[in-house]
Amino acid sequence: VQLVESGGGLVQPGGSLRLSCAASGFTFTTSAMNWYRQAPGKERELVAGRNSAGGSTNYADSVKGRFTISRDNAKSTVYLQMNSLKPEDTAVYFCHTWTVRYGLKVDYWGKGTLVTVSS
Repeated sequence: VQLVESGGGLVQPGGSLRLSCAASGFTFTTSAMNWYRQAPGKERELVAGRNSAGGSTNYADSVKGRFTISRDNAKSTVYLQMNSLKPEDTAVYFCHTWTVRYGLKVDYWGKGTLVTVSS
């Protein structure tokens, strides 16, 4: 399993970024995909999730109305569109998926992409 994030960078408050996560090594179309983030000195938190084919999504309260998760099953890629960015959105953003092997949940993570919101 490989998850490779891209699209991070420095953006001013109020700006936008789109993160991408290219996935390989597993059946993307039947896997839920998530975005997490971890700010300095804080625990990793779930930002947004989208299930496999049904389109059901969930968002952290702090990003509702500003962030949108989407997926392109043909490209095995999941996106996170981030609008109206705030300094508190500054964090390393990680792509995540999971599977069950031998009855146990196994998590897979990308290496992350840094988003810095600052003027």
